[in-house]
Amino acid sequence: MSRSAFVYILTNRSKGVLYVGATSDLIRRIAEHKGMHARGFTEKYGVTRLVYFEEYASILEARARERSVKRWARAWKFEMIEKLNPDWLDLSDQLMM
Repeated sequence: MSRSAFVYILTNRSKGVLYVGATSDLIRRIAEHKGMHARGFTEKYGVTRLVYFEEYASILEARARERSVKRWARAWKFEMIEKLNPDWLDLSDQLMM
């Protein structure tokens, strides 16, 4: 049985550096980013604000979507984020409720 998975986008500020990722446990993964436990890109650029996420039926679907979104132009990613989250708010607060 497959479990759900997510594609997510983090940033350091509105229209700042973008990080696109995929995970089967969004709450845990965002906590890792916020706690700076995710070394490398997260640590270097301070991308801890969750501004977008999508849910998929399996991690395979999520990873395919992640690869696709990573190839997009920044403007396309901005447009996608702003349709859901025009103020670039940190959506992780809603997840923790």
